[in-house]
Amino acid sequence: MKTQRQRLSIRSVVAMGFAIIVVAAIIGGVFLMDSPAQERQYRFDERRVADLRELAYTVDVYWTRENRLPSSLDELAQQEPIALELIDPETGVLYEYRVVSDDLFELCAVFSSKSDTGSRDTPYGYTWSHGAGRQCFQLSPQDAEKELWR
Repeated sequence: MKTQRQRLSIRSVVAMGFAIIVVAAIIGGVFLMDSPAQERQYRFDERRVADLRELAYTVDVYWTRENRLPSSLDELAQQEPIALELIDPETGVLYEYRVVSDDLFELCAVFSSKSDTGSRDTPYGYTWSHGAGRQCFQLSPQDAEKELWR
């Protein structure tokens, strides 16, 4: 029969084992989690992609109606009845828009980080994958419409 001391010793070992498991789980969770600053940057990048996607679709609507691309984002914003997000949510700098040819335009923004196609769902499709820094996307109006329904 086990003595009182042996029972306490077994309980101590079991309690210590559980404590080690809990501490290891907490430490592991901290290392696997993104920092609040990284999450904030990711959210800004998500917003940038959403803004560019909306701009691309609006350019498509304009092109369909006017049979030409708008010469600038200002022209686009004046013609459209909806409020467009023309400004980066973090920096306050205007997104870039440029007409490349009669049926090709470019939208540019500065991203905080590379888009992550592995661990997070990217609802905007592969076209909007980006690296960190200034990234430009060349689109035709037809591409913009296809992307909206992706």
